[in-house]
Amino acid sequence: MTARIVLISHAATTALQRAAFPMDEPLTDQALRRLTTARPLFSPPAATTTTPRTPTTAGRPPRTADEGTVTTNGEQGASKSDGREAPALEEAAALGPSARKVLCGPSQRCLQTAAGLRLEAEPVEALRDWDAGRWAGRTLADVQAEHPEDVLAWLTDPASAPHGGESLLALLDRVTAWLATLHDAGRTLAVTHPAVIRAAVVHALDAPPQAFWKIDVPPLAQVTLTSNGRRWHLRLSAP
Repeated sequence: MTARIVLISHAATTALQRAAFPMDEPLTDQALRRLTTARPLFSPPAATTTTPRTPTTAGRPPRTADEGTVTTNGEQGASKSDGREAPALEEAAALGPSARKVLCGPSQRCLQTAAGLRLEAEPVEALRDWDAGRWAGRTLADVQAEHPEDVLAWLTDPASAPHGGESLLALLDRVTAWLATLHDAGRTLAVTHPAVIRAAVVHALDAPPQAFWKIDVPPLAQVTLTSNGRRWHLRLSAP
């Protein structure tokens, strides 16, 4: 069976605006409004309409890392929402009602994004964000001013975790292990974090770890991966 996964990056947060490593935090008010624009694309047929799951904070981890630029947990080049999310989500929307699995990260921002898109998503621990350890809640500029050598190691050595959280190699291994469970899973839709999506792309392309820093994933971006049962491929959508 050919598998297909559509990965959707959660909507924008205050950490993105602050260029900070966040703790678990909600979406911004503007991001919640953007979700109402994209929501109709994900509405299932009338005959199968279901009540969306209300996002909760139960069981979420105390800290996660988030999106941004190279100044926010390495989310290089990510920018604020410009209102063009709906067209970018068309393929994910087409998959949404027919997906065999609808998953999301356990963080508040992923749960809110899924609920805002009217998706009944199952929280999955493997889709949690990159753990920034002691840097959570701080801007990269502040950390770099105090510990420039630690930041340099974090950006250049995939095995390094100077913040005491998760190294890049550990993140890549976690995402690779999760993808390995889905080769025969049919169609899957997953709302997750930019770092998780970037790790999935690195794995699909069999790229070196440093390629992670060259991938930009803005809020509500979507990436499609397909599997022939043995390996994953990056799929680009036609206009």
